[in-house]
Amino acid sequence: MAAHFFADTATLTGRSLRHVLRSPDTIITTAVMPIAIMLLFVYVLGGAIRTDAGGGSYIDYMLPGILLITVAMGVSYAGYRLFSDLRGGIFDRFHSMPIARSATLWAHVLTSLVANLVSVAVVVAVALLMGFRTGAGVAAWLAVIGILVLFVLALTWLAVIAGLSASSVEGATVFSYPLIFLPFVSSAFVPTDSMPGPVRWFAENQPVTSIVNSLRALFAGRPVGGEVVVAVAWCVGILVVGFVAALAVYRRRIT
Repeated sequence: MAAHFFADTATLTGRSLRHVLRSPDTIITTAVMPIAIMLLFVYVLGGAIRTDAGGGSYIDYMLPGILLITVAMGVSYAGYRLFSDLRGGIFDRFHSMPIARSATLWAHVLTSLVANLVSVAVVVAVALLMGFRTGAGVAAWLAVIGILVLFVLALTWLAVIAGLSASSVEGATVFSYPLIFLPFVSSAFVPTDSMPGPVRWFAENQPVTSIVNSLRALFAGRPVGGEVVVAVAWCVGILVVGFVAALAVYRRRIT
């Protein structure tokens, strides 16, 4: 049974990835806006922003936040692709075939993971051209990739809920707007101690700040301490809630 599920998921993921390869503009579009924000903050606003980054450049400070914005923008396409398949009757055709039903969802999730990691790699490459430098070793890079994978999966399952529940294309993608905004109210671009009281409290207690701080410490080759535990706990918590909710919506939608 497990082999049947994995084989079906691999086949459907290959189909979904081929669609992405035929229209690579989705990956390019996902990367363009974060790169534009990065250029704006580094070359226009960066000189006026005090980060106390320990002598590092501003691009080193703000890149983790840009990577999270890249993911938040990218997962909206997962909701869009899922909605398009539902509206096009593809799900009904798959369900009439002897394949594992959950494989269709996992195919979209894994496609989102691959597409988002490619977009993140493009953004990191541009950041390197802009002067980003890291003291991270192999273990630190693996930890960075691991956190980003968890973050992508967590947000993608939220995108699955939106794609299954939406009644329009806009409804399937608009959920990502608050996610894109969250890094701006965190430690991603400025230290939280520069913010007024209520805003500072929110910034310090929302998931993006702990994730950004962990990625920043890993890139700098510094000890991450307990911050990474909080970051991973946020990602896993959102992932589990999103996964359970998405399966519940899926069962209700296909019955």
